[in-house]
Amino acid sequence: MTACETDITEDLIRDLLHEQHPDLADRPLALGALGWDNQVWRLGDDLAVRLPWATASADALLRKEHAWLPLLAPHLPLRTPVPQRLGEPSVRFPRPWLVTTWVPGEPADRAPARCPEEAAVALAAFLTALHRPAPDEAPAGRDRGDPLADMADHFTRGLDSAIELGLVHDPDAVRTVWEDAAAAPEWEGPRLWLHGDLHPANILTSNGAFCGVIDFGDLFAGDPACDLAAAWVLLPDGAIDRFHECYEPSPDAATLRRARGWAVLRALVGIHIGYAGVHGRPGGKATWGPPAHAALRRLTASVHQ
Repeated sequence: MTACETDITEDLIRDLLHEQHPDLADRPLALGALGWDNQVWRLGDDLAVRLPWATASADALLRKEHAWLPLLAPHLPLRTPVPQRLGEPSVRFPRPWLVTTWVPGEPADRAPARCPEEAAVALAAFLTALHRPAPDEAPAGRDRGDPLADMADHFTRGLDSAIELGLVHDPDAVRTVWEDAAAAPEWEGPRLWLHGDLHPANILTSNGAFCGVIDFGDLFAGDPACDLAAAWVLLPDGAIDRFHECYEPSPDAATLRRARGWAVLRALVGIHIGYAGVHGRPGGKATWGPPAHAALRRLTASVHQ
């Protein structure tokens, strides 16, 4: 984590708006959320300002969203924050920033989806709509665009650390799932558009149902298994099979094996972040722990059958 050297305040944001987008500068302004990469401030009823504040990589991610998300959002069945204006670096704030549409809802790490059928259908419809062939100039992923087998060191470090902290109760079963996934054939289809970061804090719910998807900073084109992993992390118990029935085209066996491996990686990250949150460490979010533990339980259940 790299802290932003400029304190982000209401006065700062208003100054930036007056300088670059004066027609928006007099709208009501209030802090909405402190994300991993960005702060989000609500601007009036329908807009938000997103400013990078914690990670150096956030600048490029915001520009990527501004370039690509407006082209994809109209075809997606769940609401997304669509970039409206790009703020350029200035003397007052030396980093880019965005004005986007505001998406109402509660993050699923705090308000999980409750109905397995409804959640499975909604997530499958969203990913079916998003997972379309991307143009050649579409961005590549960071490590999430690598073959799953290349992530072996990430897996080993994550699992070993979780074992040391007493956070994984059946590491042999976790290894079994991972080894099967890493041995699966690689994706040979076209590069598909992917969200790239579908963890519970990036999915919004209303009345227990999915209503929005946020933070497309990791948007890239590649193997759909990376996004399909979200089913084990986001859905309630009993929803996985229904999700696979609804997602189109029906994923082949190798893709599902790889998806389980990506889900293991995502669950291990969530477990560590949840543990850090419970113990007050910087960057920790205690609400990430329960869905991550639930994901590992679902992923390893078949090992014992």
